[in-house]
Amino acid sequence: MLLSQDAYKSRAQSTAAILKRNEPVVYDEVMTSSAPALNAAQRDVYRENGFLMLPDLFSADEVTGLYDEMQQMRGDFTATGRAEVIAEPGSGEVRSIFDVHKLNALFANLVRDPRVLNVAREILGSEVYIHQSRINYKPGFTGKEFYWHSDFETWHTEDGMPAMRALSCSILLTDNSDLNGPLMLIPGSHRHFISCLGETPEDNYKKSLKKQEAGVPDDFLLRYLSDLGGITSCTGKAGSVVFFDCNTMHGSNGNITPYPRSNLFFVYNSVENQLQAPTDGLAPRPGYIAVRDDVDALEPEPFVLP
Repeated sequence: MLLSQDAYKSRAQSTAAILKRNEPVVYDEVMTSSAPALNAAQRDVYRENGFLMLPDLFSADEVTGLYDEMQQMRGDFTATGRAEVIAEPGSGEVRSIFDVHKLNALFANLVRDPRVLNVAREILGSEVYIHQSRINYKPGFTGKEFYWHSDFETWHTEDGMPAMRALSCSILLTDNSDLNGPLMLIPGSHRHFISCLGETPEDNYKKSLKKQEAGVPDDFLLRYLSDLGGITSCTGKAGSVVFFDCNTMHGSNGNITPYPRSNLFFVYNSVENQLQAPTDGLAPRPGYIAVRDDVDALEPEPFVLP
């Protein structure tokens, strides 16, 4: 996308700015290949707030199986030196593992489950593929915060995602309480693009996945968005799922409780919104962070525990 045509220019100007959103939040196209995944009220909540929680979408048995697999992955991948593994600043504990839908057969099956896939297809009004997948462990005692940010600001600037036609699906694998650093979102913030200050350092992802510094929104504009919409903590029981728009401003506090807050994240992107060149001549981020070579539409397949 040429800079002169860039409706969401960020990190390339002298002042922070708030820009209008150009794309729908919920698309009107109807996916005829499946029964509706959401009712009208749920679609309206997502359209208005930029996120939606579906409680108890996965059963206790499914959560147990997924949690055990997640823990097994952490054990297998700790101290391997793999690029997909991100450590907590200071403690060295596993903070995140990326590309889990390619590294693990169980999670590869899960991204196709109609309970999550069809919600993404319905909201985005198209077939979809996985742009990014990861486990966020947020360990007890040492889990660090994730500062406020819009995912789209990063995906647009550093990955070349052209439009706001993607969403995140966060599957809670532990109870998320007000105390253990739950996902926090600013309702209505998805309607505004916050153009951030500062240039993007080379290989920024090597630092930003531990602590984001480039692409951080201006304090004044964060206060403005919060004054408009408030702040919501997405607390819920394990097995619940939060869907949120790619441009919804979100973050989380650190976790100093003894109890981890572990969630799976799948980012669904429309097949009509595939990545272009990053802005300002940046080199593309690695495929385990931003998928470019496996963008075929996902076919629904019910999730089955082994």
